[in-house]
Amino acid sequence: MTAERGGSLLVVDVGTSGVRAGIVRPDATVDHVHHVHVLPDSPAPGLVEVDPRRVAEAALSVASAALAAGGPVVGVGIANQRATTVVWDRSSGEPVAPGIGWQDLRTVGTCLALQADGIRLMPNASATKLAAILDDVDPERRRAADELCFGTIDSWVGWTLSGGASGSALHVTDATNAGVTALVTSEVAWDDAVLDVLGIPRSMLPRIVDSSGEVGEASALAGAPPICGIVGDQQASLIGQGCTRPGLAKATFGTGGMLDLCTGARPSARGEVRGPAGTFPIVAWQRGGSTTWGVEAIMLSAGSCVEWLRDDLGILASADESAGVAARADQAADVWFVPALLGMGTPVWDFGARGTVVGITRGTGRPELVRAVLEGVAHRGADLLEAAEADSGLSVGTLRVDGGMSANVVFMAALAEAIGRRVEVSAELEATTLGAGFLAGLAVGTWADEDDVAAAYRPRASWEPTGDEGVRAARRSRWLEARDRSARTIPELSGIAF
Repeated sequence: MTAERGGSLLVVDVGTSGVRAGIVRPDATVDHVHHVHVLPDSPAPGLVEVDPRRVAEAALSVASAALAAGGPVVGVGIANQRATTVVWDRSSGEPVAPGIGWQDLRTVGTCLALQADGIRLMPNASATKLAAILDDVDPERRRAADELCFGTIDSWVGWTLSGGASGSALHVTDATNAGVTALVTSEVAWDDAVLDVLGIPRSMLPRIVDSSGEVGEASALAGAPPICGIVGDQQASLIGQGCTRPGLAKATFGTGGMLDLCTGARPSARGEVRGPAGTFPIVAWQRGGSTTWGVEAIMLSAGSCVEWLRDDLGILASADESAGVAARADQAADVWFVPALLGMGTPVWDFGARGTVVGITRGTGRPELVRAVLEGVAHRGADLLEAAEADSGLSVGTLRVDGGMSANVVFMAALAEAIGRRVEVSAELEATTLGAGFLAGLAVGTWADEDDVAAAYRPRASWEPTGDEGVRAARRSRWLEARDRSARTIPELSGIAF
């Protein structure tokens, strides 16, 4: 199919809590957004499951609604939560088990056991999740090779949009999603050694394709537009905020936090190996067979700390209230909070660290505690940025920010102070949707190249550090002292490393 050049794109964006579709215009705006909540299930502590049928139904529903309202389009992009694992029957298109969510921890024991054989896999990757599903539904692996398909959410949505069990369905994944399955080599090709250890037939895996490039038709949608952009959510956010040149970086502050930095060339660490400062190399995107790389730093608790203030301590009526309450705090208060409610990721990777408050006095009140939480998350943001710069060897001049916490003006000001440089919020809040739209648009000529995408970025607001550099350094040092106190709270968990 030959697509008209320079037109609008439809994007289907599958997050952890819902499925969104919207129309991305050539002026880099997003309109006609439709959303359906599809929440994961937690049948037991540590288990997170997804209903693939509901995801498929929601994807078709919102895509059709957005297309009807804002079409026609010249291409389709897909953005998705990464590493969530689905297995389905190749003939019927029916899932054989619930999907296992990226947050699911059921395979921690498997990952630790594999370390004894020199194989290091993280439980949030797809590899051991896929093996766990096969162990349940096909322990002898009699069906896996010929009858079953594996895919992350992008593969499942691509299969669905291209007709499902109609016989012409696509079974593909892009390099950004394949790269976080832990099933690929450092060259982003399926790794036969890991597949063999886990008993996974290569034939059930999707074909790895470019993040930008036409792969087939979305025949389940009106007009059958080409699917020409596929990308994991964090990389989509990176591209959606115009970070397509080495040294440009974005941070997403949602329930947790992710900072991604475009490096261009392959970073020094290979495959899924952590760098010395605790970041992971990632495929930022792949286009025309050429791979652009990045590094990713991870925060396990961000917005969840504000939820703790609201839901567990009851000192906030809503998350939106946090900025106003924090603004009333005594600026001289020496209260420090370490957001390690679930342990700590980059740079220290201490699963036994726990949330810590230091410096409480009789004069510490509700405003001081709320401000300490916002500033604590900001300092963890500084941790991520410093680690990404250390592992990449690149310097970031301005940090671009999205996610729910980016609407909090006190937090954004605190982030600028903590990192000592400018922070910006994109004019387009749906950064993942926009990023997938950019990749799809690059494939059909809506944007010419990555420089064209970078030029489309416009910040909605910005903050500059206002304090004296000496004061900033002293405050950063005080917070790092508090971080040290949070370490190894549960020593047996601190001893676990992936």
